[in-house]
Amino acid sequence: MTRLIFEIMYLAFAISLGIIRRPHEKRNKSNVIDVDQKGALEKWLLGLTFLGVSLLPLLYIFSPWLNFANYQLPLYLNILGTVLLIPAALLFYRSHADLGRNWSVSLEIREEHTLVTHGIYKHIRHPMYSALWIASLCQPLLLQNYIAGLSGMVGFGLLYFFRVAREEQMMEDQFGEDYLDYKKKTYRLIPKLY
Repeated sequence: MTRLIFEIMYLAFAISLGIIRRPHEKRNKSNVIDVDQKGALEKWLLGLTFLGVSLLPLLYIFSPWLNFANYQLPLYLNILGTVLLIPAALLFYRSHADLGRNWSVSLEIREEHTLVTHGIYKHIRHPMYSALWIASLCQPLLLQNYIAGLSGMVGFGLLYFFRVAREEQMMEDQFGEDYLDYKKKTYRLIPKLY
C-alpha cells in the first residue's frame, strides 16, 4: 500500500508538469523559428527522455512486467523524494513563466527572441534543467524499480549532457557579449553565491 502512495505521488507530479507546460506549448506554436538545431540526435534524446520519465514509469505502475527489478527503500527516502518534488515543480513552473514566449522544448530561437535574465533566470542559467534533475533524482525514490526508477535519470541525463553545451553555444551566437556576461553572473544549475 505504501508503495502505491508514492507511485501516485510520482504520477501526480508528472501530470502537474504536463499541466504547467501545456499552455506554453499551445501559445508558442505560433512562434516563427529563426534558428532550429533540432536534428536527429535531439529528437532521439527527447524520445529517450520521454521513455524514461513517462512510458517506463507507466508500464511499471500499471503492469507487473517490470516487477522482477523491484527494490525496497526505507520510508524516509520515499518521503524525501516526495518532499523534493515541491521545489522541482516550483522551479519548473517559474522557469516556464519567466521564459514566456522564449520557451521551446528543443534547441530553437524564435523571431524576436530575447535573453531572459530576470526572475529565476537572474539566479540560475538553466532552472528548467535544475527542476528536471531534481525530479530525476526523486524518481528512484518514489518508483522502487531499477528500470522505471533509474530510467528518468538515464534518459534526461543523456539529453542534458548532449544538449547543454550546444544550447549555450546557440545563445552565445545569438546574444554575444550579453550572454557571455550573463554566464559570468550565473551557474548552470544552482544559484551562484555572491
